[in-house]
Amino acid sequence: MRSADWVFLPYFLAVARAGNLRAGAELLNENYGTVNRNIQALETSYGAQLFHRSRRGFELTTAGQALVPLAEQAEATVISARKRVEGLDRSETGIVRFSLAAAFAYDIIAPIIGKFHKAYPEIQVELRLTSQIESIADNKTDVSLRAAFEVTDDVVARKLYPIAMGIYASELYIEEHFADAGPKGAGLNWIGFPKHWAVTKWVEQSPFPLAELRHIVSDFPMRLSLLRQHCGMSHLPVIFERYCSDICRVPGTEVTLDRTLWILLHTDLRRTVRVRRFVDFLADELLKLQKDMQAGAESTKLYA
Repeated sequence: MRSADWVFLPYFLAVARAGNLRAGAELLNENYGTVNRNIQALETSYGAQLFHRSRRGFELTTAGQALVPLAEQAEATVISARKRVEGLDRSETGIVRFSLAAAFAYDIIAPIIGKFHKAYPEIQVELRLTSQIESIADNKTDVSLRAAFEVTDDVVARKLYPIAMGIYASELYIEEHFADAGPKGAGLNWIGFPKHWAVTKWVEQSPFPLAELRHIVSDFPMRLSLLRQHCGMSHLPVIFERYCSDICRVPGTEVTLDRTLWILLHTDLRRTVRVRRFVDFLADELLKLQKDMQAGAESTKLYA
């Protein structure tokens, strides 16, 4: 493999995975003309056509199919090398890429990031809010805050605590609708759960299985806004009682423990100082928050 091939291979892999030039360019955040030129250069280097080009897209040739696993192996080697070198970093400077769900971002994590910035001003946290589980092993992020029952990824996983959940609505919604509700919640509304989500099992097992599922939205801040607009009720982490005085737990409902909160980081970065500082700081602040919630509301059993 010639040295220039290392430059061209990411373009080849992006189009092979995406199936067309424009989508491949989007994966790389590059101009599609640049992607096309680099693929052509790779084909010239190998003396073989790697894609059949048509209006339907880019289809791998036999040569292209043979190259894919070799290119992926080269990609994995480069990523591993990068992580190992980064793992030798002993300085409290640089970037830490951090992904998390929007549900935790604004009220819970943002103040923690503010404290971290004051403590370590030379460490830059690059935040990515996503409902998708981003791969740490594939170099999509350095650190991730994830709610899950278990973690099977090949990563370093720091287990925090189960997330306490409750059923919430605005006081006005409770006053205006609950008195006239039928058995098992008939006439009431649930907010915000796409039907394919496992969370719908909570609806079936709740005191209100006959409440109608309405205003479907996966975005947590939007779901919270709909609660404040008196549109219905929803499952929320109990910790939001601390931040949302305009909503309250539905009377007669119990707190349940759901998925566990985990901090995940790449194995090769566990000794990198900036990553270690961030992970330790994040874990300490989240554990302090848990203790504060326990001390402030023992009778509600907010957390196990």
